[in-house]
Amino acid sequence: MPQVSDQASDQASDQVSGRATKHLLIGSTEPYSGKSATVLGLALQMRSQGIDIAYAKPIGTCLSEGKDALDEDVRFIAQTLELAPDRVRPTLFVLDEATIQRQLSKEQRIYGQEVDNLLATQGEDVLLIEGPGNLEEGTLFGLSLPEMAKMSHASVVLVTRYSSALIVDKLLAAKEKLGERLLGVVINDVPDELIETAQTSVRDCLERHNIQVFGILPRTAIMRSVSVEALMDHLNAELLVNPERIDQIMVEEISIGAMNANSALRYFNRAHNMVVVTGGDRFDIQMAALESSTQCLVLTGRLSPRKDILDRAQDLEVPILSVDLDTLTTVEIIEKAFDQVRLHEPIKVECIKHLMEQHFDTPRMIQGLGLNQAVTA
Repeated sequence: MPQVSDQASDQASDQVSGRATKHLLIGSTEPYSGKSATVLGLALQMRSQGIDIAYAKPIGTCLSEGKDALDEDVRFIAQTLELAPDRVRPTLFVLDEATIQRQLSKEQRIYGQEVDNLLATQGEDVLLIEGPGNLEEGTLFGLSLPEMAKMSHASVVLVTRYSSALIVDKLLAAKEKLGERLLGVVINDVPDELIETAQTSVRDCLERHNIQVFGILPRTAIMRSVSVEALMDHLNAELLVNPERIDQIMVEEISIGAMNANSALRYFNRAHNMVVVTGGDRFDIQMAALESSTQCLVLTGRLSPRKDILDRAQDLEVPILSVDLDTLTTVEIIEKAFDQVRLHEPIKVECIKHLMEQHFDTPRMIQGLGLNQAVTA
């Protein structure tokens, strides 16, 4: 008996069931590669073509405080896109230590039927599914990226953050695991000096191996920035000066105030939209920071600044955070926050919309997905 490919099997199943919905699974080669941003950007692009979309994220990473068991990414994307309730699927579970320990026990949970119900069509054209952090995550639950793709009959678009041309290795290995289900890839966060290599030799090599490159997105400071509100959460900091809209004050760089005031001012003037970390007793550095492009001042050692520092910060609307940590630990936490930036700021929505419009081949992806929609170039 001749073998039938997964893709041919899916097409036959669609013809029998009359299912029109396409399932598109957005995965990544490693965490924090830009899956949520890609999902949002794709959704915006598809809707501009008249395509009805729904969204699901079966494995959550940060459960919201509401009663609807939505992951924070799901909540943000659903609100941003103004999706109707029947266009948003609930999260099955959050991948935290307690959930992992329960699954390690003898009473481990089988999620197959729940995933089938979760991903069942409700009349949309495309169900966008945000997958796990890499190809292996979720295996304990039977919900790794390849397993999820197979059970949902989904095509896969992989997002990978550009570090060097060796990302080709990761994508070729991913193709071996995903086979025909790999529809294509998005190469994200490419530094300016490496754009030409990504657009020529890297793209050409992947295309020769039948991996479609739908987009090569350049690195932007906005997408890598962190809000002051997020820094407060990461640092468990006390807010000493509270200007309006700290969720919209973004920092792009980190500077350490550990020199004399004159050197600090020259150093700070070379930076842009920075957070300055310095000791709570370094009043000269604090004032120098406030006279530069500082967006946020973080004082270590839980020492209170002078009143003139607080007054000047209030006049300039620069938030001051106080932490009960040493400078080195504080810097390490902030650097980790930069590496794990989330999408949840309106300015980033506009940025990813622009990036996808300029650097993503939406018509090619829609054609590969097999949607019978009129797409304008």
